[in-house]
Amino acid sequence: MAPCLSFFFLFLFAFSAIPANSLPTFFPGAAYQSLIKQAKISKPKLPFKTHYFPQTLDHFTFQPKSSKLFYQKYLINSDYWRKGAPIFVYTGNEGNIEWFAANTGFMLDIAPKFKALLVFIEHRFYGKSMPFGKDSYQSAKTLGYLNSQQALADFAVLITSLKQNLSSEASPVVVFGGSYGGMLAAWFRLKYPHIAIGALASSAPILQFDKLIPWSSFYDAVSQDFKDVSLNCYQVIKRSWAELEAMSTQKQALAELSKTFRTCKSLHSTASARDWLWTAFVYTAMVNYPTKADFMKPLPAYPVQKMCKIIDKIPSGATKLSRAFAAASLYYNYSRSENCFKIEHEVDGHGLHGWDWQTCTEMVMPMTCSKESMFPPSGFDYEEFAEQCQMKYGVSPRPHWITTEFGGERIQKVLKRFGSNIIFSNGMQDPWSRGGVLKNISSSIIALVTEKGAHHVDFRSATKKDPNWLIQLRKQEVEIIQKWLNEYYADL
Repeated sequence: MAPCLSFFFLFLFAFSAIPANSLPTFFPGAAYQSLIKQAKISKPKLPFKTHYFPQTLDHFTFQPKSSKLFYQKYLINSDYWRKGAPIFVYTGNEGNIEWFAANTGFMLDIAPKFKALLVFIEHRFYGKSMPFGKDSYQSAKTLGYLNSQQALADFAVLITSLKQNLSSEASPVVVFGGSYGGMLAAWFRLKYPHIAIGALASSAPILQFDKLIPWSSFYDAVSQDFKDVSLNCYQVIKRSWAELEAMSTQKQALAELSKTFRTCKSLHSTASARDWLWTAFVYTAMVNYPTKADFMKPLPAYPVQKMCKIIDKIPSGATKLSRAFAAASLYYNYSRSENCFKIEHEVDGHGLHGWDWQTCTEMVMPMTCSKESMFPPSGFDYEEFAEQCQMKYGVSPRPHWITTEFGGERIQKVLKRFGSNIIFSNGMQDPWSRGGVLKNISSSIIALVTEKGAHHVDFRSATKKDPNWLIQLRKQEVEIIQKWLNEYYADL
């Protein structure tokens, strides 16, 4: 099988044929790899007012085009705010901002306690925040303005302007972010400490770059999630890939796979079936929440356990591939609304198309599959990846840029010396946690680690069914934020 490419290499082949030897690639919060068009989906009703801010295209040069303005979307909730009270800002990540606002109920839950103003800022080149309108993804000439440093500067300019317009310059700002947004929140506190007094970075894999952690960590963690539930489940999935590969060599392979996978239209590639399975297992591990949720897809509480229950209940005489398909169907059809599966025709409902550019430039997160993984063992070929980026955009990735800009092997010492007031929250059932900060770095850079936590589960709205460990985690976060604010107001 082909290499286990990074989840952050999503959409690399979104607009071209997917080679038979490529593997699915993802990032936290994304949808299935074959997203090729924008979906028209109903948006949730949220208690926010929508605003647009005239944002500078390029914060770091003074070329004629750099002063061009585009309108950056942001959401505000002022229901509990009073002048001088804190401002809680969500640093938007790779998708439309409503999606993250709808899945970050924690901020709404705690706003009354702090009398906080809530602000969700959309990341440039996502959702409605398109610097060049419909032409924003046209080429490297336009996409060249899409990177994390520009995004951080956007947040800084918008927050500063907002405080001035509200005549509340003394209001302390705390930034929140999950996943890539969590990385941005932590980096924002490091880069703009005069603007934000603290950051809560949930499921932020800031160590996933370069050679800071073993490249096999992510897929080993996904595999361990399934193995912990059922050894048989883990083994069935692990052995199903060989069955799929063997089937692909048969004469009527595509017709047989289309029938096995109940596709709405005949498959054009066996890789599509593989990617479909792969996606289901990885995202289910990521969102193995203790309560029902629909962040990625509508899923029951503890969906990994439910998947393994499906596999373990099917008689052993059934093929491993058919059992893997039955389990994966939970991810795609828990609501039982699908009569067939659009395996090669999924749509993008969250405005994620800019991420492939970011992975081809600065967000290079190499991943491999070890022999312990339930996915086929393989390595990472940087040269092949760079060639694909050259073909698509005419650019080469900069694999060491993030560690150069924000800190590499000495990142923890950098944080200890120059940083303060950052919470890194990670749940060990989330495969991205392996790239996160898992130990306290100082008295004010705190790691909150839960054994059963999934992908930024602490940011979800509180429910009556939340387990005690999740309730206590949020309580700790609130207490730490309160401490930051008390110190700020005392100094003020």
